[in-house]
Amino acid sequence: MTENARKELLRIARETAEAAVRGKAMPKFQVRNAELLVKQGAFVTIKNRGELRGCIGRFTSDKPLAQTVADMAVASATEDSRFFYNRVTASELAELDIEISVLSPMQRVDDPLKLELGKHGIYIRRGSRTGCFLPQVATETGWSKEEFLSRCCGGKAGLPPDAWRDPGTEVYLFTAEVFGEHESGTEEAKP
Repeated sequence: MTENARKELLRIARETAEAAVRGKAMPKFQVRNAELLVKQGAFVTIKNRGELRGCIGRFTSDKPLAQTVADMAVASATEDSRFFYNRVTASELAELDIEISVLSPMQRVDDPLKLELGKHGIYIRRGSRTGCFLPQVATETGWSKEEFLSRCCGGKAGLPPDAWRDPGTEVYLFTAEVFGEHESGTEEAKP
């Protein structure tokens, strides 16, 4: 993805998240960049001084990437259930960093240990229980492959930590193009 496309997505994410937190109408944006018109999944992660404040996404989308990012930015800022009693507030908007993960299609794997830490994210499903970690979680935490898989099962999907070893558990890998305000030269554009 070009640097201009990344900057445009980050601008869209920030403007829509800020409007949602302030209770204002969603900004209108016209997208002319063909990269942002592709129908693709994405996650938006919001942090305040390194602390997670919201992270929501979709693995696939029937909307253009720009709209998916706008929708996920609003959801991350206002709907992440982990922060139900501690939502993002207008007073912290200037301190927030936004990171976008544009996802590849998921691929089911028979051997979960084929994952490459820092390259692959994981999606685990058994029955109605699911869990997901983006690729950057492995590098941020320093977990081994086994710990990455076990924590996704136990901490995210509500399964036994070793459920990823069970043939009845589906494990999918995906990659993500990850970029954020802190690295895209958009710091000066923040309010």
